[in-house]
Amino acid sequence: MKRCLLLIACCLLACKSFCWGFYAHQKINYYAVFLLPPEMMVLYKPNIAFISEHAVDPDKRRYAVTDEGPRHYIDINHYGEYPYTSLPHKWKDAVAKFGEDSLQMHGIVPWHIQVMLLRLTLAFKEKNFSRILKTSAELGHYIADSHVPLHANSNHNGQFTNQKGIHGFWESRVPELLAEKDFDFFIGKAQYIDNPGAFIWARVLESAKAADSVLSFERELTNTFPTDQKYSFENRKGVLIRQYSAAFTIAYNKKLDGMIERRMRLS
Repeated sequence: MKRCLLLIACCLLACKSFCWGFYAHQKINYYAVFLLPPEMMVLYKPNIAFISEHAVDPDKRRYAVTDEGPRHYIDINHYGEYPYTSLPHKWKDAVAKFGEDSLQMHGIVPWHIQVMLLRLTLAFKEKNFSRILKTSAELGHYIADSHVPLHANSNHNGQFTNQKGIHGFWESRVPELLAEKDFDFFIGKAQYIDNPGAFIWARVLESAKAADSVLSFERELTNTFPTDQKYSFENRKGVLIRQYSAAFTIAYNKKLDGMIERRMRLS
């Protein structure tokens, strides 16, 4: 049972969010199902539509449920310099050192992922089919969020560096424009993870380390790109909106050298 549950978590970690936009979250959960071993496909593949559609449920309630927001991120740079050794990885130790209110204020995504895995374990033990599907879909969401560099940095939307909007640019605009035709999501089967807690902390540290590049590369590109070509107006579901132009988006993705595709695949 435990091995099967960890395989589910692994595939949600290895397929495939503030957070990834709805499009990316749904794609990540969708492709994660195909990483499962045949024994688990029997349960998940017939319900792939549910797993995909409900990948965005945590985002839908984050502004309605007070405790939801901190589950999506961790401002890990608040705890010093990489690799942030002052922050205990065990929840009880972190609470003892910093207090739960402070931890909540700066985000708890790596710990909440482990809570969700325990909930999934319980759902399987109780053979609660609806709870299994719901928890699986939402677990995939939080895992994906932990792979977003700006979910591991207090400058989550460029608000401190005059880059407001970069969060949605990185995680929504780029995937929506390029993922379907340029990204490769077929990466083989999920591998068993012996220590999910250590694994997810490693991914959070990867995200934190990449945050500076996400910000600095956008700034560098902005300084060299024609000002009147950075943004464009496009019709989206009948509404004319201002967003990063296709040319700027493609140039940014190229400058990142495939980072967004890699983080989606790892999610």
